[in-house]
Amino acid sequence: MELGDILGWSLGVALPLLQVLGIASAVDAIMHARTPQGATAWVVALVLLPGIGLVTYWAFGRSRFEGYVKALRGLNARIEDLLEQKRDELAEWEVTPEEARDERTASELRGFSSLGGVPFTRGNGLRLLVDGDATFEAIFAAIDAAQETVLAQFYIIHDDTVGRAFKRRLLDAAGRGVRVHLLYDEVGSYALPRRYIRTLREGGVKVTSFSGERGWLGRFRINFRNHRKIVVVDGVEGFVGGLNVGDEYLSRDPDIGHWRDTHLAVRGPIVRQLQLSFVRDWYYSLGELIGGLGWEPDASPNDQCAMVVASGPADPLETAGLLYTQAINAAEHRVWIASPYFVPDGMVLGALQAAALRGVDVRVVMPRQSDAWYFRFVPYAFLPEIERAGVKVFLYEDGFMHQKVVLVDDDYAAVGTANFDNRSFRLNFEVTALAHDKTFCADVEAMLAADLARSTRLTEADLNEKSFLFRLAAQSTRLLSPVL
Repeated sequence: MELGDILGWSLGVALPLLQVLGIASAVDAIMHARTPQGATAWVVALVLLPGIGLVTYWAFGRSRFEGYVKALRGLNARIEDLLEQKRDELAEWEVTPEEARDERTASELRGFSSLGGVPFTRGNGLRLLVDGDATFEAIFAAIDAAQETVLAQFYIIHDDTVGRAFKRRLLDAAGRGVRVHLLYDEVGSYALPRRYIRTLREGGVKVTSFSGERGWLGRFRINFRNHRKIVVVDGVEGFVGGLNVGDEYLSRDPDIGHWRDTHLAVRGPIVRQLQLSFVRDWYYSLGELIGGLGWEPDASPNDQCAMVVASGPADPLETAGLLYTQAINAAEHRVWIASPYFVPDGMVLGALQAAALRGVDVRVVMPRQSDAWYFRFVPYAFLPEIERAGVKVFLYEDGFMHQKVVLVDDDYAAVGTANFDNRSFRLNFEVTALAHDKTFCADVEAMLAADLARSTRLTEADLNEKSFLFRLAAQSTRLLSPVL
């Protein structure tokens, strides 16, 4: 048989097989896609271009995470006794909707608690950590003072100056008898050398990666990343926010310059909620339930009301998107949002427009400079339709802004890891601390006001002055929003 005959025979077999696989995957997309628009796009790609569509779908598609769901079912059964034992001790810290000042607030508290699966609690202390120096100074000091346990979780860990300082502190803690657990995301930390992990393990630190779905197919998936950044020390002090472990987060990357970010130091019952999120992720990653942790809340004299919302693709609802939507819908006077990646879906976009139309001061701050070239077009993608409704868009000028912060009236403030994009709403595991406290809201207001003072108002006229190719690229980001 000649080469041409072999090629013809191969194509005759491969093309029908690709078509069959494309149709089968299209059925899978119909059954599992969370939005009709997403299902339609995948079906068209898989049926008409199966060669490209199959690779793309199984790398980026499917929004369910069944392995995690099954693991959590097993975990829930195992920790039920623990939670039951602590229920009476923790009940005194819960803030129930019945305690709200009015029915509107009661409804809001009920909605947020239902989304998060945990209640608001009193007795918390919340402290803003602005930028990397303040954040890592606080985290390192807490690890240095640890006596029993350190739980640390980051999406990205680099083997650079900050990463090595982080490693030394974990090793020092383990060396003095502290039980140290480190969880990192396998994709986010793809550049982390094996020797970094090996050194930690040899020094007594328990380390594992959040590798995503088990099995050979999971190796080709880059969705379902664990984007959470959590540190819990001795069960009494916690940290959550936007910063990973790397020199760029301390403004040491000359290509990026100043890195503007926000983290949060917390004490009180809210730490228990951060710890529970970590325990769940550790169990999924390693199949091990961490025992011997401190679950007794160490109340703060600040007595602030707060909760943790740990969201992800295993949730029955789109928790992160609904959290932001409910917060926006609750606004009566003000919604200020700071996000590096603002690619909202229809649900959030409509909530922002409706808020502005009813007279709420809606402001969205995004960075002019980005850590990825294609995100320089993002601020312009939704500009016309949100500005026409009255939403004000600002570009942060002093370096790259990476914080994820929301302020609603003087009532609610959120600091966490979730961006305003499809990945955070539907694909990534995220964590957000939500406060219902006027004092903390005032702190967030002052911080965001300083950011706004370093920002420039962006209008539709600015977009119209751009070249046709720039405007085309801006609009194209909307088409790419499911994978951005």
